[in-house]
Amino acid sequence: MVYREHPHDDCPQPLLRLSGVSKQFSGVRALHDVGLRLFPGEVHALMGQNGAGKSTLIKVLTGVFPADGGEMLLGGQAIAPASPQDAQALGISTVYQEVNLCPNLSVAENIFAGRYPRKGPIGAWRIDWAGMNRQAEEWLAKLNIRIDVTRRLDSYAVAVQQMVAIARALSVSAKVLILDEPTSSLDEDEVARLFDVLRRLRGEGMAILFVTHFLEQVYAISDRITVLRNGELVGEYQAAMLGPTALITAMVGRELAASQGQAQARPVPAGAVPVLEMKGLGERGQLQPVDLSVHAGEVVGLGGLLGSGRTELARLLFGLSSADSGELRVDGQAVAFKTPADAVRHGLGLCPEERKADGIVAELSVRENIALALQARHGMGKFLSREQQAELAERYVKRLGIKTASIDTPIGLLSGGNQQKAMLARWLATEPRLLVLDEPTRGIDVAAKQEIMDEILALAEGGMAVVFISSEMSEVVRVSNRIAVLRDRRKVGELPAGSSEQAVYHLIAADA
Repeated sequence: MVYREHPHDDCPQPLLRLSGVSKQFSGVRALHDVGLRLFPGEVHALMGQNGAGKSTLIKVLTGVFPADGGEMLLGGQAIAPASPQDAQALGISTVYQEVNLCPNLSVAENIFAGRYPRKGPIGAWRIDWAGMNRQAEEWLAKLNIRIDVTRRLDSYAVAVQQMVAIARALSVSAKVLILDEPTSSLDEDEVARLFDVLRRLRGEGMAILFVTHFLEQVYAISDRITVLRNGELVGEYQAAMLGPTALITAMVGRELAASQGQAQARPVPAGAVPVLEMKGLGERGQLQPVDLSVHAGEVVGLGGLLGSGRTELARLLFGLSSADSGELRVDGQAVAFKTPADAVRHGLGLCPEERKADGIVAELSVRENIALALQARHGMGKFLSREQQAELAERYVKRLGIKTASIDTPIGLLSGGNQQKAMLARWLATEPRLLVLDEPTRGIDVAAKQEIMDEILALAEGGMAVVFISSEMSEVVRVSNRIAVLRDRRKVGELPAGSSEQAVYHLIAADA
């Protein structure tokens, strides 16, 4: 399917136009010949998978990075903001996914930080606290928020903090409002209130750029959609003319077809107790209540787009987040994992999504990295000797084909694929009953991916229960005996082994 930018000759002139925008980092192309048009009085969704170039485009637009090429026009005039402050002065304001304010300051101080109202003669001015508080209340009232603006920001819920960030963005006479994943920490009611505000701002003529991974939200609020893929423009579309399936196809870059060589269904013996079972397990603002079971010898894949709730589910399973609804059972017995150590004691292991940030300890050796989880399970009272660590490391280096000059080589010197294998070895050394693999093949070469996928299938054949997460749907359908499909941080259904990528994407898109 070929996507091209539509001219929309019936539209007024865009308030903001980007054309031919390019950006490289150390020779790596992040953006190439990208265009974007924002019209007054519309909400425009910017869509694309992880690495598509959305964040880079926003940072170029807001002066964080200079563009290497291309043109940006605001109101028909060429602009080249050199900093976020420059962009703000031009009327381009941004609200980021993480509330980028000062929690120790009052609400009013956050709204006017860096530009406090002043009073008094020149040279003897002082902050007009009363005037600032009054103006802060007025800006928040426009968003239907009425709170004590003299209280510290961190005394309010995240949803209120997000509205304060929007009030700050509007208070600088914004013409263009950029919202980068503003709903990631909001529940359904809070999202609905935010969308009411956005509709009112749209009605007042503001141009709003909305970045999200939630398909339902795209169609609930957006007038127009621009899709990026691999740093390039795929196309610009009227939201009403581009259905969810076509949008997903635009994002992933190909028509969807059935995959070959998939895992087979594993009949579960009657009365078999799951190794792990979630019943209505959820976390407010992060994951809607989910029912899910995993049996011994079964690979359960989590299918969904980025932001669908896959990692949030993995974190709940492993005690990295705390559930506020439902229950978790291991071997039929209710458990409560307050920390990852609790999960490890019950026979769980987790290979995290962010290998470098949350997985490897780059300065330690391959041997020490592999031994870490087993040592943690033994506790401080029973240290693994160097000889025990060496025997463990040598065994898994051989088993997984980890390419390293020595088990005492710092793991940070290994390739990404070999680091990933070492992380898998770390958890296999604990002999887990259930292993959660969050993006185990991300950023590694094809050969290493194949080896890890083969190992996952072998682990299941040996009786281990596996929860498998991957952004590459072909991997999910290949190794999974069953696929739980997530969208917008809720489970929307399950598919059996042998299901196609197309079937997964259709379930994601259904009723979005």
